[in-house]
Amino acid sequence: MALKIYNSYSRQKEVFTPITPGHVGMYVCGPTVSGESHLGHARPYITFDVVFRYLSYKGNKVRYVRNITDAGHFEEEGREAEDKVGKKAQLEKLEPMELVQKYTNLYHWAMKRFNNIEPSIEPTATGHIVEQINMIEKIISEGYAYEVNGSVYFDVKKYAAGHDYGKLSGRIIDDLLETTRELEGQEEKRDRADFALWKSAAPEHIMRWKSPWGEGFPGWHIECSAMATKYLGPEFDIHGGGMDLQFPHHESEIAQSTICNHQAPVRYWMHNNMITINGRKMGKSYNNVIKLTELFSGNHPLLTQAFHPMTIRFFILQSHYRSTLDFSSEALVASEKAFKRLWEAYEVLQKLDVGAAVAGNAELDENINRWLAELEEFLDDDFSTAKVLANLFEMAPVINALKDGHLPADSISTATLKLMKERFKTVMEDILGLEAVSGADNEVLQGIMDLLIDIRKEAKSKKDFVTSDKIRNQLTAIGILLKDEKDGGMSWGME
Repeated sequence: MALKIYNSYSRQKEVFTPITPGHVGMYVCGPTVSGESHLGHARPYITFDVVFRYLSYKGNKVRYVRNITDAGHFEEEGREAEDKVGKKAQLEKLEPMELVQKYTNLYHWAMKRFNNIEPSIEPTATGHIVEQINMIEKIISEGYAYEVNGSVYFDVKKYAAGHDYGKLSGRIIDDLLETTRELEGQEEKRDRADFALWKSAAPEHIMRWKSPWGEGFPGWHIECSAMATKYLGPEFDIHGGGMDLQFPHHESEIAQSTICNHQAPVRYWMHNNMITINGRKMGKSYNNVIKLTELFSGNHPLLTQAFHPMTIRFFILQSHYRSTLDFSSEALVASEKAFKRLWEAYEVLQKLDVGAAVAGNAELDENINRWLAELEEFLDDDFSTAKVLANLFEMAPVINALKDGHLPADSISTATLKLMKERFKTVMEDILGLEAVSGADNEVLQGIMDLLIDIRKEAKSKKDFVTSDKIRNQLTAIGILLKDEKDGGMSWGME
């Protein structure tokens, strides 16, 4: 069966047909590196890693572009002129690019721990200011943007008069006007629904660039349009991201790219759903934001223990990417046990002797071959990883029964056993990206780390920086990252 993808734009599953047969262009919105990545960031990047892997498995040459937002952009639905990177840099007493590098490194470190394949291209917003300015100039020349006091705004009402503005997010222009907040600079706009392509920089704004309209910085939305166009062309196959980006970010991307390039930019829009924590939306106001380093170390009030990145990856893949996923420490503990059970069965399977050709039990053989065939069918049905894992679990008791002798060795035919070995490896490792959890047991490792952290804290309090640095450097050398927190605490994670 052909691969079908749920297109957020049409709100239905569609057969996936690349623009160029055998080649796929995919753009996924990357992180804003003004702080540490958290649990909410894990879901889209693991989701689209599986999409990348499966498209490649199907024989496509995939160009996967995932950006880094390192410019001090503002939020259209928040405080419009806030410079996220600059503000955090001042708090941490770092240069903006020093801060950006720090959190980009942490982000890459976490992605590696999740066993995510690196994207084909990882462009940065600050590295593409020229492309963004060029795109804004084209939009102005087309008559869909205007300049006021050094800032440039996109004319949403003019665009909406001839285009389906709001179709992706399901909003209509009147709703947008009603829900638009009173933001700084609103009086400059012709209409409240207009969004900024370029913002004039106030004197205190750290990150700033020269432009035809004066010194300023790019809008959030223009960054992705410019980078996607440069590396994937005016039209490409897949654009992915979290559901929270549908409006205003992706809606604005469609508008500005359509005017600039004279065609709709994307064939298939894919959006993963949100993660909730104990039934509540994750947010600073609820004090339930869990950083990835805290997940890996267990150093958070909502966590009962440290969790290996593979446990988190497995937990995320147990639900369909378009379903809401409710997180709790108890749910992760259950996933840890389930993943251990499945991986142990997989390891047993790889050790089973295929042996001489045998006919096997016809009914059991038929069931196993059906389960195996369904693996690709489920993946072709909008990447249904939850159903894939359910089928793998159906086969786990059979594998264990063969190992324990509860099933005769010839219960499964040679051909079926050989196929099982091949399909398990392909699906578990190559497509789902799962790998063995190695190293010391979490509880033992946590105890050792707690002891070392206590020793290091004591050394620092005595100004014994030789011992303090030695502990940190030697841990780094064996692949354990120790991080000093602003409140004087410490967190850790494994490379």
